[in-house]
Amino acid sequence: MKKILILLFALYLLLPSGYAQKDETLPKLLGISFFTNDFKSPDRIRSTSLSQVLSNKSMAKFNEMSPGIAINYFKGLRKHVDFAATLGGSFIKYPMPNKSFSSDKLLVEANASVNLKMTSEEYIVQPYISFGIGGHKYQSYYGAFMPLGLGLKVNVFDETHLFITSTYRVPLTLETANYHLQHSIGIAGSIGKKKEPVVIAPPPPPPPVDTDGDGIIDTEDKCPTVKGLAKYQGCPIPDTDKDGINDEEDKCPTVPGLARYQGCPIPDTDGDGINDEEDKCPTVPGLARYQGCPIPDTDGDGVNDEEDKCPKLKGTVANFGCPEIKAEDKKKVEVAAKNILFVTGSAKLQTKSYKGLNDVVAIMQSNPEMLLYIEGHTDSQGSDELNQTLSENRAASVKNYIVSKGIDESRITSKGFGETMPIADNKTAAGRQQNRRSELTLSYYK
Repeated sequence: MKKILILLFALYLLLPSGYAQKDETLPKLLGISFFTNDFKSPDRIRSTSLSQVLSNKSMAKFNEMSPGIAINYFKGLRKHVDFAATLGGSFIKYPMPNKSFSSDKLLVEANASVNLKMTSEEYIVQPYISFGIGGHKYQSYYGAFMPLGLGLKVNVFDETHLFITSTYRVPLTLETANYHLQHSIGIAGSIGKKKEPVVIAPPPPPPPVDTDGDGIIDTEDKCPTVKGLAKYQGCPIPDTDKDGINDEEDKCPTVPGLARYQGCPIPDTDGDGINDEEDKCPTVPGLARYQGCPIPDTDGDGVNDEEDKCPKLKGTVANFGCPEIKAEDKKKVEVAAKNILFVTGSAKLQTKSYKGLNDVVAIMQSNPEMLLYIEGHTDSQGSDELNQTLSENRAASVKNYIVSKGIDESRITSKGFGETMPIADNKTAAGRQQNRRSELTLSYYK
């Protein structure tokens, strides 16, 4: 029963407030809050881990935190966006990196944040996330930090606002600032005059008007700007489709047409929007750019030429109209790529590489439409510029070898990526060996 009551109360808080203001943005608020600064919990989390701190229940207790007081200002920017500014002070021995202080001194903190609300001001409860920028002064030291946090604001009759916020303050000046949590609770009230809705009295009703002067006043005239007849309720003899043929003689009274078709439009037998007089395929739906014929499919593979990446080569829908590459060919290329070896520090191929590359040549000779993409990669040893040049030269060496076996150069693309695309950790020898690699990809389209 207790859980049901809690659930009902939570649902009540998320319902729109009966006192909600018509302006859904937050008015200007000024308030006061009490807060605690917690340096202990972040230090313990950073020295161990969050899970260990939670499991050991070693989050800082209240007596390990430093209390303070702050002035708060709020102003709505959008329906779900508020601006917030805070100026607060507390007495503390600030745990500044590489410095120590013998007694509590005043710490002044100021920050400006943006609050992104889940609900608008018409709701009683408004959860929000907050982020911004801030700075502090402690004795003669100045620091900067970035507050990131979560909060909850509660409207009390749109006059008073209770707010609770917790932020994690990330230092931006590492020598004069430290990681800490700040938890605050406060209350704020509206400042300035509350906007009153402007009520404009409605103008007096105008006298009856007969705009077209046909003797039928506009309120009873279905065609008030065109002279008509009473039997047509103020409209002229009707021509619904405005094609110059009145409805009594029009066989298609709701569709504009021509007199030679008795008021109907030029026929469109296949319904493709192109009339039969201009349609080269009048019985098959098509497109205007093909003069009424459907999009062509040159290779007859079921993929039209506009979507077919291989329009002259039969393929499959799954492969964009290109033929599927055989699994055994893919496997041979993968094996060849893994066995491409170079003389250390150079782009010269070792003879051990030839067998696999000859298999790639054989595949491309058997498939004259097939293309090959070659990638060169290095580890992080050496400068970026040297690694980029080495990867490009190695990819080009592989290309040159395959071209030397009679494969047209236009079918092969090579590119070097240097050390920018590692697949393993460059800190280990095994990882660097994996990163020094060549990759080969077969395709029927670029």
